[in-house]
Amino acid sequence: MKELIATFLDYLSVERGLAKNTIISYGDDLDTYVNFLQACRVNALSKISKNDIVNFMMNQKERGISPNSIARRLAAIRMFHRFLARERIVKDDPSNLVDTPRLWKKIPDTMSLNEVDALLAQPDQRNKQGLRDKAILETLYATGMRVSEAVNLKTLNVNLDVGFLRCIGKGDKERIIPLGKKAIVSIKKYLDQARPEFAKKQDSEFLFLSRFGKKISRQSFWKIIKKYALKAGINKPMRPHILRHSFATHLLEHGADLRSVQEMLGHSNISTTQIYTHINKDRLKSVHKMFHPRP
Repeated sequence: MKELIATFLDYLSVERGLAKNTIISYGDDLDTYVNFLQACRVNALSKISKNDIVNFMMNQKERGISPNSIARRLAAIRMFHRFLARERIVKDDPSNLVDTPRLWKKIPDTMSLNEVDALLAQPDQRNKQGLRDKAILETLYATGMRVSEAVNLKTLNVNLDVGFLRCIGKGDKERIIPLGKKAIVSIKKYLDQARPEFAKKQDSEFLFLSRFGKKISRQSFWKIIKKYALKAGINKPMRPHILRHSFATHLLEHGADLRSVQEMLGHSNISTTQIYTHINKDRLKSVHKMFHPRP
């Protein structure tokens, strides 16, 4: 098998013209694959089955290899088996029926509605920092914006009269996202009572400012979320995008259609948005198991 891998890599280099680093990566992936097969006493190419490939992928997952790396290894395995079948070295291509590990993506952490309410209630609105932090948290949950997008949000991109904001996302793609009433109220309070004090007569175009009057950093956003989650007694891993994930999950749970959620999140591919439907399915299963008389 090792000799055939070398032949395959030569084919990739000479006939396909793939980059040297790509060929090296494919070689490493296929060596890992063959070593696994040999450890399982599969020593003939003709005896490799779909189950052997799936077992290899599961082994990689159990070892903590990321889904992206497993997908790359599967791509190398598929090309290798396709090559063997085309060259008539083997009769069948067992990799043909193997699903990609796309469905293995980790389901994002989310908060319950009660946890979100508790989080948003924490900032002390009697001072300018609390007003700013309240506006930040309400905006993140109301729009599902990425932290990096909210950091770069400019005052001219927020229309509180109409109730929309203009978000510049990945690849400089623009999208329009509605704002809820509570977010509008919080942003208005911040603009009227706190932002002028943060600005300190400096002319900044950004909506959310630090105590120095500069654009607030991503790290500060993250610290704000963690600080108030701790005060709210939320005992779960807190990650920067947890409000974004909660926004999408709660919309779908309350009947929003997938396409609308995709547009608001700024996903270029709806399959990325579909991961939030898996959360719903998991919750349905847990509810069924808890309450059905014959779970």
